Amino acid sequence: MSPSSWLPDDFHHPQRVEVAFGHHLRPITPADTDLDMVAVMGSRERLWSIYGEAWGWPPAHMTHEADREDLARHAAEMETHQSFNYALFDTDETALLGCVYIDPPEKPGADAEISWWVVDECVDTLLARALDELVPRWIAESWPLASPRYVGRDLSWAAWMALPDLPR
Repeated sequence: MSPSSWLPDDFHHPQRVEVAFGHHLRPITPADTDLDMVAVMGSRERLWSIYGEAWGWPPAHMTHEADREDLARHAAEMETHQSFNYALFDTDETALLGCVYIDPPEKPGADAEISWWVVDECVDTLLARALDELVPRWIAESWPLASPRYVGRDLSWAAWMALPDLPR
């Protein structure tokens, strides 16, 4: 590992992960902006209740351009292995149904911080349960992490925010 890296230098992040019912995860790109806008803004209130205090996201009046810039940043960070944002798509990629974030730790006690969401219409569905089951298994099988933290799952966002920040 390089001193500034949180993953081994020879790690290649997955490009596609099969999810139940013909759905899949893949790295998000700026080309996904139209679908991402629908997903995020259509579920904005619930997403804000999850991520708002910690990340200030999603903003109430997110513009198409701001979302495109955000997705371009995510794509660039994935290329340099700074962090990862995988979008959940239906079979034909006509709908973005959620996202999985894999980030370096900001707080002590983990080697990665992972969270995910689905759009409102998928909450409490078989697809959401399949994603909930898949993500920890996928991380364990495909990522070089020894102690990932599932924020909002094994540690509440409030408890996570109460932890001290790691030095930067």
